Parts: sequence; structure tokens; C-alpha cells
Amino acid sequence: MKRKQQHTFYFPFKGILLLLALAFLTNCSNHKIEQVERAFYYWKSNRYLSESEKALCDSLSVNKLYIKFFEVNYTKERGSFPEAKTNWWGRYSESKDTQTVVPTVYLRNAVFLYSTKPELDMLADNVNFLITKYFNERFATNILMNEFQMDCDWTPKSKENYFYFLKKLKAISAKQISCTLRLYPYKYADKMGVPPVDKATLMCYNLLSPLDQPNKNSILDLEELESYLKVKDKYPLHLDLALPVYSWQQVYQNERFTELLYTNMEQLEPIVDKEKPFWYRVTKDTLINNVYLRVGDKLKYEETTAKTIKEAIDLLKKHVTFDTQTTVSLFHLDKEQLSNYSHEELRSFYTDFSK
Repeated sequence: MKRKQQHTFYFPFKGILLLLALAFLTNCSNHKIEQVERAFYYWKSNRYLSESEKALCDSLSVNKLYIKFFEVNYTKERGSFPEAKTNWWGRYSESKDTQTVVPTVYLRNAVFLYSTKPELDMLADNVNFLITKYFNERFATNILMNEFQMDCDWTPKSKENYFYFLKKLKAISAKQISCTLRLYPYKYADKMGVPPVDKATLMCYNLLSPLDQPNKNSILDLEELESYLKVKDKYPLHLDLALPVYSWQQVYQNERFTELLYTNMEQLEPIVDKEKPFWYRVTKDTLINNVYLRVGDKLKYEETTAKTIKEAIDLLKKHVTFDTQTTVSLFHLDKEQLSNYSHEELRSFYTDFSK
């Protein structure tokens, strides 16, 4: 009896598997954004944009600003109250182009730990009223305001009240509501909850406590960043992104942290000696930016270089699944801080996401 010839298809089948695997790996390793909306955070309360800062926005094609309008604090005696309100004035803008402002409000976690639901109802109404008042008084008619952003480092104990407030603000304002999203609640969404907002901005900086990791850069440490980005599931909200473009000096007196100093190393070099990576000792009594430095004080100098930011962008593209259109913001718009980067470097912090 003649045996039937058997046909095997190992090669084509294996080839298909290989192509599928390569497509999967390629997709996972480069989640690029097709259309990047460029933005800055503007965090100064004492003045509005200088002419050079306006010119920089124009040169980088930035038409969107997240502006801190005020903060909300809480005390037992006063309850919730606004503070650190902007005191700049002037109906900006002189530009002929349509521009977008996103009023941003920083709310301390204590607000949601201790407020009652009726107090949160009143807070939502007050936040909406104050934002609207500031905007109508201080911005020209070619400025759009379609979104409010709330900035709060909520905790498992405060999330119920915070999420309640966000829903109330959405209903009262009839605006898009976004919130900031730190890396911890991004990674541990089951524990921290997903805020009831239209979208969130993933804040890719201030990853470590400055006091807990003396030998690491607390602003942006790549190893720490990647550890938070490795998650199994896609975050269930549209994600925008914020990257740091600033440096600071942590001031320690008698081995205790006292405050942050914002200046450049050129101003510090004549009055400090370097002891080890990040750390300097003050050798001359000096007053810098209203901060009095004494002999023996220690400074931890932390900066974000262009190289580190670009490596962070590669990690984000590798691990985070983006929507096709995403806002990328740089924190924050400050002439002195941004002088540490070339114009080409600043532009690349936006364009690298679409490569």
C-alpha cells in the first residue's frame, strides 16, 4: 500500500510567528506619539511672562501654558482657604495666535483628610469662582480656557474625598478636568485609585525624597523612573506628560534641611568646596536670592541635564502606551533655568516623542 505523502509547513508557520513577535516587540519598545502638543508649566506668583519668555514660547511653537493660579491649604481654625495667589496683573497676550491657558491649582492633602462633604461642595464652588474671576480679569479674548488642572498628592486615606471634589468641580465648572499624576499612583493604581477626571498629566520628576537618598538625584533618577514605569496594564486614563527642566540646591544647616535655593553653579563656585558627588560645603558667608548661607552649611546640588532628559524620554517611549495625540509639558518656564539648555535641546524634548 502506497503511503500518502505528508506535507509540513514548519517554515511558513515559524516565519509568521517570527514576524508577529517582531511586530509585538517593536510596538512595545517604541510607543511614539504621532502629534505632540507643546506646553510649559508657569509656576511664578510674583510676575507674568517676561518678553524673553514670551519669545522663547514663540520660537518653540508653544501655545499652551499650565499656570498656577493659587494654592489651597487647610487649618483646623480656618478650614480650607486659598493662598499663594498670583499677584501679577495684565491682560496677556499680545500674540495674534490663539493660545491656551490651563489654570492649575495646588491642593494640600490635608484639605481632603479633614474636610466634610458639604465643605468640599463649597470648596469646588469657590475654586471654580476664583479661577473664573482671575481668568476674566487677566487674560485677553484670544486666550482659550477649556480645562482646569488640579494638583494634589492624594493618599489612600484622602482619595475618597479628593475624587468627590473632582466630580463636583467637573459638574460646577462644565470644563475638562485634569489632574497631576505622580509615579507612585501611576504604578499602584489598584491601591491609590484612578481619579474621575478627563485626563491626567504624568509628572516624571521629584521621584525621591531629597533626605532619604543622599547619593541620588531626587529630581530625576533614571533607575527609579524605570522602576515605576514597568507596569502590566495600560493606565485607564489619557496620559499627558511633564518633564523637569530645572535645578536646585538643597540647603542644610547643622545637618538639617532648611530650604531650597534656586541659582546656578557659577554664582556658587566662589563660595563652596565640593566634598563628593552632589555635595558642597559653604566656605564664605553669603546672601544669595534672600537665602543666607553660612560657613559650614552644606548644599546638595541637583540638576537635570539634556542627556538625562533624553534618556528619560527613551524610557517613557519604551514602557508607556500613549494616545496618538498627547501634551508634553516642561516644568517650568523660567529664563534662568532654561539657559542651561540650548534651543535645539529644548525643541528635542518635544520632538523626540514622535521619532
